[in-house]
Amino acid sequence: MFALYKGMGAPLVGVAPIFALSFMGFGIGKKIQQSSPDEALGPAQLAAAGFLSGFMTTVIMAPGERIKCLLQVQQASTGPPKYSGPADVVKSLYREGGLRSIFKGSAATAARDAPASAAYFASYELIQRWLQGPDRQKLSIGSTLFAGGMAGIFNWVVAIPMDVVKSRLQAAPEGKYKGAADVLKQLLKNEGFGALWKGAVPILLRSFPANAACFLGYEAAMYGLNQVAPNL
Repeated sequence: MFALYKGMGAPLVGVAPIFALSFMGFGIGKKIQQSSPDEALGPAQLAAAGFLSGFMTTVIMAPGERIKCLLQVQQASTGPPKYSGPADVVKSLYREGGLRSIFKGSAATAARDAPASAAYFASYELIQRWLQGPDRQKLSIGSTLFAGGMAGIFNWVVAIPMDVVKSRLQAAPEGKYKGAADVLKQLLKNEGFGALWKGAVPILLRSFPANAACFLGYEAAMYGLNQVAPNL
């Protein structure tokens, strides 16, 4: 049972700062495009703000994903374990290749997360407007759960192909691939287009409840903060 969660220590430690940075990035992306705080942005502008958000999270997301991939590959192998845990992975990677090894796959992570976050935030905002009106002043738990869940699905529909490429690059031994483009080329050549969607069903099934809860927590936190510190 616990083997299903192997390698999740790094992502769990990073999840709070990642989402904090993600939502902050989206807020910054919206703010730099607005002429006033109450201005409603269009779909392309919301997507642009989301794109910035996804790009900003790469600095935390990339090394966390690298650690997770290596631990999960180790768990699936039959040989003696190379790493004792996330901290040992970081030490080993730094010893073998410095910071560059720890941040291996950062470009692929950004290529996954930036467009996926564009779809994520834009779809959430637009679904909420469709359900509750353009001013979004009458949010409900039901609409937030539905919009958040659907945003998670849209996010992963965009992210899954690049996630497969990124994971293979980050889990591969040093020197096996020249980069993300090489991973993609070999994957399509050897396994076909369908390989880009491996694992799509469980990911999409998980994404709805996980992101419904995420956005409900975000809206609840924002409501509480606006009540306690409206000028913050």
